[in-house]
Amino acid sequence: MADLQNCDFCSLNPLELFEQVTAQGEKVRSLKAEKAPKDEIDTAVKLLLSLKLSYKTATGEEYKPGSPPADFTPVSNGPGDTEDNDFVDPWTVQTSNAKGVDYDKLIVRFGSSKIDKDLINRIERVTGHKPHHFLCRGIFFSHRDMNQILDAYENKKPFYLYTGRGPSAEAMHVGHLIPFTFTKWLQEVFNVPLVIQITDDEKYLWKDMTLEKAYQCAIENIKDIIACGFDINKTFIFSDLEYLGMSPGFYRNIVKIQKHVTFNQVKGIFGFTDSDCIGKISFPAIQAAPSFSTSFPQIFNNKSNIPCLIPCAIDQDPYFRMTRDVAPRLGFSKPALLHSVFFPALQGAQTKMSSSDPNSSIFLTDTPKQIKTKINKHAFSGGKDTVEEHRKYGGNCDVDVSYMYLTFFLEDDDKLEQIKQAYTSGALLTGELKKALIETLQPLIAAHQQRRKQITDEIVKEFMTPRKLAFDY
Repeated sequence: MADLQNCDFCSLNPLELFEQVTAQGEKVRSLKAEKAPKDEIDTAVKLLLSLKLSYKTATGEEYKPGSPPADFTPVSNGPGDTEDNDFVDPWTVQTSNAKGVDYDKLIVRFGSSKIDKDLINRIERVTGHKPHHFLCRGIFFSHRDMNQILDAYENKKPFYLYTGRGPSAEAMHVGHLIPFTFTKWLQEVFNVPLVIQITDDEKYLWKDMTLEKAYQCAIENIKDIIACGFDINKTFIFSDLEYLGMSPGFYRNIVKIQKHVTFNQVKGIFGFTDSDCIGKISFPAIQAAPSFSTSFPQIFNNKSNIPCLIPCAIDQDPYFRMTRDVAPRLGFSKPALLHSVFFPALQGAQTKMSSSDPNSSIFLTDTPKQIKTKINKHAFSGGKDTVEEHRKYGGNCDVDVSYMYLTFFLEDDDKLEQIKQAYTSGALLTGELKKALIETLQPLIAAHQQRRKQITDEIVKEFMTPRKLAFDY
């Protein structure tokens, strides 16, 4: 009977186990208070101990009353969330609020931690570098276990970076630069290896495209990623369709993860239904596996204890909550994360910019004229209906997309503040604010295009070749 019960516990996620331990503990106390027969109490205690052991196996931690596992705080996008009207999963981001998603509420719902001034100051102190403006402006706003990464770094212990891209189209848009720009900064200030996963298999499974098209999009996206300036001696970029077939270590980790995550769990985390193909259901293990260093034996010399830091948009967090849950059961460290906000569509912050809607996006292939036209025609304005009203009441930077974009790409803090004050007071008109954004983005994208022209097929191949990087383990 005990064996059967333990088997049943294997299908429970950590939060469900926590709730069962709590309930069973209350039952044991109740039986003792009622002075129930000794054999009945003993049976209840044995079940409690078995549940506690299952909980420790699942989480790597002892059960603590009143402290549920943070990584499996349930995230609901259902009717219970209608008061904030935010919907966030790895494929869809929607809100009815013109200011965008309420990130403070998202932190609570996802069970992550806010990046506060103390953490930013510690990053500056530990690295000796001025914090990136993405940190100071709250563009990267949430984290999991970043202090543990800083502890490791201070103690001269290694870690590595892992980020990725789902190649849904050949052309990337400016929003896709955000995680790569920040990851490049992290790599430079910490001087650590970086692995970049291109999930062409995911796009084949989710979108109406052939395998050949998915791989072609991957290669084109990789050229844009390399053009961000990554160091070829410290960076490995891989396509899932290509690397999985040449790396037994990567595949072994995928299979281990698949064995320890149930169908009920992935349905609960990702919202899969019975009509989804089995490829979708098994894919989360593929995105999870690069979090473990043994997926890259050529880089880490088969070391299994090297922790990982993942910079990503917060809509990807469900993948890594699952990863963090399964890691202790496989003998690995939980990956740490840094979460960014979403890059808004031109039409407003109610949704994120999308490669599938050309009018919602400014692409890295756009000409200066296209950039100007898209911003002037489509960028949602926080200004008033008439010049007279705008001069009198001022504009609203909280909903104005042009100002939002400047917070990402205008690095000069003083100039950004001047623009905000002028627009809010009415001194700066919407057309003038859009002009400031156009003048910021045109040279930035033109410079990117020039760098991309220098990326040959040979350079792509070298980045994608499994090899030892400039680090010894």
